[in-house]
Amino acid sequence: MDKPGIELVNIDFPEGCNIIFGQSHFIKTVEDLYEAVIGTVPGARFGLAFSESSGPRLIRSDGSDLELKSIAEKNLLKLGCGHTFLIVLNGVFPIQILNQVKNVPEVCRIYCATANPLQVIVGRSQQGGGVMGVIDGEPPLAVEIEEDIENRVELLKRIGYKR
Repeated sequence: MDKPGIELVNIDFPEGCNIIFGQSHFIKTVEDLYEAVIGTVPGARFGLAFSESSGPRLIRSDGSDLELKSIAEKNLLKLGCGHTFLIVLNGVFPIQILNQVKNVPEVCRIYCATANPLQVIVGRSQQGGGVMGVIDGEPPLAVEIEEDIENRVELLKRIGYKR
């Protein structure tokens, strides 16, 4: 049993990758998330894992990339919270699949979709661990000015999200 309290758990994934971290409630999550990703972005490089919270309490996983699948598995083992899932993406932006992931019937919530450094705030009790929230990236430094707006618009054009 874990010692009761609050813990910060770093989620580790390769630079250049994106992740989607959420909560789900059923063993079929792995199959349905796999279909949501591959059916939306054929050929996508990704790995995903789901943490059961009853029965054998296994980390269930799938994906098109063994390394990314292993990364998802290791992070969920370290996190130690049931009914959570992690999708690790390479060459795919979360925005391309986020609505399909949200529409998976087992998905209860999305905590974050990010390429930023991520910490998960976990509450621990005698029963186990539960996600209390996430710390996604770093705090803002200032409010954007006209030059920053132009840079944002240019980035969106360059990656195909604005004309």
